[in-house]
Amino acid sequence: MIEFLQKLIQIESLSPRDEGCFELIETRLKKLNFDCERIDYLNVENLYATFGTKGKLFCFLGHTDVVPTGPVENWSYPPFSGHIEGDLMYGRGTADMKGSIAAFLDSLEEFFSSNPDLNFRIAVLLTSNEEGDACDGFIDRIVDKMIENDEKIDLCLVGEPTSYLKIGDSVRIGRRGSLGGCLKVLGKQGHIAYPENVKNPIFSASDAIVELKNTVWDNGNAIFQPTSFQISNIHSGTGAKNVVPGELEMFFNFRYSTESSQETLVNEFESILKKLNIDYEIEWKLSGLPYLTEKNTLKDIVVQSVEKIAGYKPDLNAKGGTSDGRFIAKMGTEIVELGPLNETIHQIDEHIKISELWTLKNIYTDILKGLNKKLT
Repeated sequence: MIEFLQKLIQIESLSPRDEGCFELIETRLKKLNFDCERIDYLNVENLYATFGTKGKLFCFLGHTDVVPTGPVENWSYPPFSGHIEGDLMYGRGTADMKGSIAAFLDSLEEFFSSNPDLNFRIAVLLTSNEEGDACDGFIDRIVDKMIENDEKIDLCLVGEPTSYLKIGDSVRIGRRGSLGGCLKVLGKQGHIAYPENVKNPIFSASDAIVELKNTVWDNGNAIFQPTSFQISNIHSGTGAKNVVPGELEMFFNFRYSTESSQETLVNEFESILKKLNIDYEIEWKLSGLPYLTEKNTLKDIVVQSVEKIAGYKPDLNAKGGTSDGRFIAKMGTEIVELGPLNETIHQIDEHIKISELWTLKNIYTDILKGLNKKLT
């Protein structure tokens, strides 16, 4: 498992490119007699592998693409080396999420080595564009095609890094929705020495930002954190020091709970702008609806496996960002997310503890065994 993970890490699979990870993964799956299919759209690659002919369909969902490394010189070891130092393996993608892919492949091999009388079907669905924009070849297209063909994933385990302090201490059973936008605040350009002749969009935007920051969008609920509003970037100015710009562009995002909706957030956001008499243009982009797994079959098995292998009960929650689970949810699928620690994901010196990866592999193996007993 560790050698295989090193090989995956050494592939520079920057989103949306797989760059050969699927070849390594597919070779192992074919040895287990999985039927493997490449489903590619434009510059995005996807691998869908299936095994079995009877029973409900259980799917492991993941991605091989990674985010950029940032300044390579700031890494303790080359980010695509898979360098091992003691119990730690360093590299981009070790935690998010090549580590969980390697662990799951090993869990499959261990599970099949016991020659089980399989009572369910197994699928592995991987994409090369989870970290990029959700378009052109993403999991949603594959899911839509499956729905058209009356196919359904009944249960889905997502290998995203959900753990905080130790493997399995946090398990996702839902995710917040993601609603983003680009706001253009319109003003009137002119010389800074003549304020009577200008309308400064920076001042207008600052008034709006204060009110948006202080707005309580909802209070969340027992599973979901309250909806949060964040600004990721602001652009304005002409390049000249003595000119008031004519417009300002602001990128923002809502991560929202089931207590809010796209419609309520849009209405409240734009009502604030109108109340402040701001002249604006806006483009909205819905990246994912919130979802919550309420059925207990997969949840119970995952909780039992974590308790058995790790010795503690996981916290079930809907924290974190978005994941590909949001596309699977439209099938009415039971979705649970369980993976490595997320402490170093997307950071300089991303790493994973080798000992914890073995624990994760053992939990995955026990989940497969639990499914085979439960789904008889």
